[in-house]
Amino acid sequence: MIRSLVNGIPQDQVSILDRGLQFGDGLFETLAVVENRLCLWNLHMHRLQTGCKRLGIAAPDTRLLHQEATRIVADEQQAALKIIVTRGASQRGYKPAAGASPTRILSLFSWDGPCSDLLRISVSTRHLGHHPDLAGIKHLNRLEQVLARMECAEGIEEALMQDVQGRVIEGIMSNLFLHQGQQLLTPMLDQCGVEGVVRKLILDVAKDKDCEIITGDFTLDNVLQSDALYLTSALGGIRFVSEIAGHDWKPGASFHPLLAEAATGVFS
Repeated sequence: MIRSLVNGIPQDQVSILDRGLQFGDGLFETLAVVENRLCLWNLHMHRLQTGCKRLGIAAPDTRLLHQEATRIVADEQQAALKIIVTRGASQRGYKPAAGASPTRILSLFSWDGPCSDLLRISVSTRHLGHHPDLAGIKHLNRLEQVLARMECAEGIEEALMQDVQGRVIEGIMSNLFLHQGQQLLTPMLDQCGVEGVVRKLILDVAKDKDCEIITGDFTLDNVLQSDALYLTSALGGIRFVSEIAGHDWKPGASFHPLLAEAATGVFS
């Protein structure tokens, strides 16, 4: 870790009573910093505010967060910035104390920068539970992803995750797009999963270009029948999957032109 701020103060500790520590009661965003730019800042802030509203946490002022982010990034040309917002501190018990003051944590980490290498992935044996009230937002409860990442074999960076009904939802750390014929498809995230900022960027570009991206329910068989598979994330950008370990599948299409266009905006 390069440096950190807690509620605007340079430090790397929080109270043992913080509800983010006690219950995972909070949200987070991970931003790419490229050439001193806070990439996709507005999309990250929109998701953070949406998550705060959903959880009933007082959302921090985005101007204050931007000031603190700019301060902690300083002259770093390339890094990963993590922003955590928790409900704040309270005594034991699930019910939050009235008027709790949220905690803001900004941490800057070393990062090698965007990677254009082809992805070799697997399929996780872990399944995502249905949590409609939490679907879409990037809350701090990530044990499903922790367990899925722990089971990845050496050399496997990512894995597809299915829900309890066998629908492919996302990668451990990414969203996914299927390329089938001339169409792009992406899973619905109404029961579980995270609505990623790069996914949102792609959907916005498609709307601007009057191109339809189909959202729906897709199984692993649908994935294995696709012509190409892409995984998207704030730090990974838009990456082309070359192999799904343990399955007889190879991409049969080149990089989709819409995704190629959207990729130019991820780190700009």
